[in-house]
Amino acid sequence: MPYRAPVEDYNFLFEHVVKLEAVRGTERFEEATDDVTRAILTEAGKLCDTVVAPLQRNGDLNPARLENGVVRTSPGFEEGFKAIAEGGWVGMAADPEYGGMGLPMALTAAVGDMMSGACLSLQLAPLMGQGQIEALEHHASDAIKDLYLPKLVSGEWTGTMNLTEPQAGSDVGALTSKAEDNGDGTYRISGQKIFITWGDHDFGGNVCHLVLARLPDAPAGTKGISLFLVPKFIPDADGNLGARNGVNVVSLEHKLGIHGSPTCVLEYADATGWLVGAEQGGMAAMFTMMNNARLGVGCQGIGIAEGAYQHALAYAQDRKQGKTQDASSKGSILGHADVRRMLTSMKADIFAARAIAASNAVAIDMATATGDKVWKARAALLTPITKAFGTDTGIAVADTGIQVHGGMGFIEETGAAQYARDVRVTAIYEGTNGIQAMDLVARKMMDGGEAAMALFDEIETDVETAKEVFPEMAKDVWEAVESLREATEWLVAQTDMQERFAGAVPYLRAFARILGGHLHLKAAMADQGGAREKLARFYIQRMLPEYAALLAHAQAGAKDLYALTPDELEA
Repeated sequence: MPYRAPVEDYNFLFEHVVKLEAVRGTERFEEATDDVTRAILTEAGKLCDTVVAPLQRNGDLNPARLENGVVRTSPGFEEGFKAIAEGGWVGMAADPEYGGMGLPMALTAAVGDMMSGACLSLQLAPLMGQGQIEALEHHASDAIKDLYLPKLVSGEWTGTMNLTEPQAGSDVGALTSKAEDNGDGTYRISGQKIFITWGDHDFGGNVCHLVLARLPDAPAGTKGISLFLVPKFIPDADGNLGARNGVNVVSLEHKLGIHGSPTCVLEYADATGWLVGAEQGGMAAMFTMMNNARLGVGCQGIGIAEGAYQHALAYAQDRKQGKTQDASSKGSILGHADVRRMLTSMKADIFAARAIAASNAVAIDMATATGDKVWKARAALLTPITKAFGTDTGIAVADTGIQVHGGMGFIEETGAAQYARDVRVTAIYEGTNGIQAMDLVARKMMDGGEAAMALFDEIETDVETAKEVFPEMAKDVWEAVESLREATEWLVAQTDMQERFAGAVPYLRAFARILGGHLHLKAAMADQGGAREKLARFYIQRMLPEYAALLAHAQAGAKDLYALTPDELEA
């Protein structure tokens, strides 16, 4: 079925729910007017619908492959990426000084969502470039910026991030890749990196790797890590490609999904690299890239959810099986109560996840534009929630999409299973969702819960306004927020981090559920009597109540979690 980018959903969100007008009110983003925003979303939607989406099945059925050391990409991917690059979509948020558009992150995230729903395997290529651009803008020398950023922004060159090694996954500090100073401003980089998304391709141009490595005598752990820029080809001062560098693709990973995205094992053998940022400042520089990448990955999950939902809805509208009493469904399975429950749940969760991600992006933009510590704290608080809930939603919706298809969902030719296979990794990369939850209950609560409490206060102000129009829904959301406030107070009182970690995942999930209730309520206020009010009622009455069980789990502590010994787990 054709994919249709959720352009109108974003127009509605930005106008009525997350209020992009505050971002437009800053000097930094004053040119992102309503007309500009709508035009950008419309053009991005057209690109996704007509150019990117038709590549979805190609990438799955004709995966990237390695031939004699050359990565051959899926049919049509080169042309698709060039269309993305030529449209300026890689450099949407990049500094105009280097050819970027300087647009808000909210728009970049929205386009990432749309593009992911169209074809996640291809969308990963510009996402990697965007992350590298941001890291270089913040940490690289002027010489590196001047040479690399225009090429990366234009999409002539592509970027990657190299963290993981066979023995160093989530524990990045265990890496063994080495860097040695050549004494001329360059460094020799040696080591092996795995799971490198879009680590190479046959598009032409250069592939620029950001590589974490350790200098001699650097301390152990993450504090001793430095970041280096290592290009596939060493460019001259004018950006012309020169000699091949000492980095090669050893193999491509055989993956569950995203087959069109070449995930490489890279070997660095005395490769020439340039230091980015300060010595032993690699993690700080890399996290600049990773934090917004986590927003991007959350949007990938949401995009896949959208694609899976549209796919399942089209099938349900066409498939006739059994009799129903719902005349509006014209004899299709859409008339069956359970099919309707599945599809409405999918749609409600997609809206909740999308609205949370948009709120996160707006907070990032406000922090960028104003430097206000309150906005920085809000952006930091929402990032792990966006990443984890967005990707969990993608996985759940894709799985439900298979169920809507029935037996045909298990048959590859329908394409329903591809969404589930493609989205599964999003809960793992850029920090597993368990790590996101631990980050939320630990690092993000180092302020004693101040940022969370400020958010709860804002939500309750909105709920007070909604009480006059939707008293029952407002009451449900209010009670949920108060329960979350109490759970947060309990959480920050725990000095034993194991007590927090034991309930971190259900706490994050409850937080997201309640944020979703608030954002659905705002949507209902803006569309009284309309479809969004109906969807809000479904979410608040049927899905929001999950928070109670989740918060009970979150506050149960670690004792029962560790009651079974390792031997008893095995027995």
